[in-house]
Amino acid sequence: MKKLLALSLLTFSAFGQQIIPLDHKPVPGVSYENPEKQFYSEAWQTQVVTNVSKPVLMVYEPEEGKKNGTSVIIAPGGGLYGLSINSEGIDVAKWLNEKGITAFVLKYRLVPTGEDGSTEIGVEMRNSPGTLFRKVAEVLPYSVNDGLTAIGYVRTHAKEMGIDPGKIGFMGFSAGGAVTMGVAYNYTKDSRPDFLVPVYAWTTAQPVRTAPQDGPPMLLVCATDDGLGLAAGTIDIYNSWYTQNLTVGLHLYSKGDHGFGMKKQGLPSDHWIERFYDWAVTEKIVSE
Repeated sequence: MKKLLALSLLTFSAFGQQIIPLDHKPVPGVSYENPEKQFYSEAWQTQVVTNVSKPVLMVYEPEEGKKNGTSVIIAPGGGLYGLSINSEGIDVAKWLNEKGITAFVLKYRLVPTGEDGSTEIGVEMRNSPGTLFRKVAEVLPYSVNDGLTAIGYVRTHAKEMGIDPGKIGFMGFSAGGAVTMGVAYNYTKDSRPDFLVPVYAWTTAQPVRTAPQDGPPMLLVCATDDGLGLAAGTIDIYNSWYTQNLTVGLHLYSKGDHGFGMKKQGLPSDHWIERFYDWAVTEKIVSE
């Protein structure tokens, strides 16, 4: 009863959506002059969230009777200048819910931006890539910490939420994939994910390292024609897990470009999430 009361005090709902604020410390030397904002990005042709300064989990639960105990924390991409909140977040969560998986969309901390971070990142990439990577390097460790905190929170409250504390996964796209790999390299006993799914992980921002000896099972997803050239880094991550004799799978599609998420392009990469589910069943992460 005390734990249930604690959970209710730490969560609230916005428009019917359960939101869980996460503990965090400010990013030294970084100030957020503009408030968090959600809007339709013409640059990215999708809904985005920018200026996240306070990390939260958005909870998506399966229908009554469908829940199978497996859960996934989802970190959308966006170059740390925004979050592609639908295609790499909410749409993923809703698909997982249909399979009985509880999903948590993580709004992790981002680089402070002006009116439109999705446009700003393109301008900085063209005109001052060094500035962009400096800003990302300042914030990324705290974004990773948000991911670790999220795992710890879900595991601590697993019983109340009807979740198996031994089946908590972490999935991230692009910059969210960099967060995923940061989680992979920095977890403790309490914050260790039970499986990892980096999708076109931004290895330029989070360079590939030697896999931890007890690295969780991992499924990697990317396209060979990734517009940011992330296929090579994806292969390097695969090899780092493989050489440590860890459980690892790889779906490297010939076409799909970067940022396909849940978009439909009429390509085999449209079905990557179904292949994730097949893998999760095979590895007994999910029970059908």
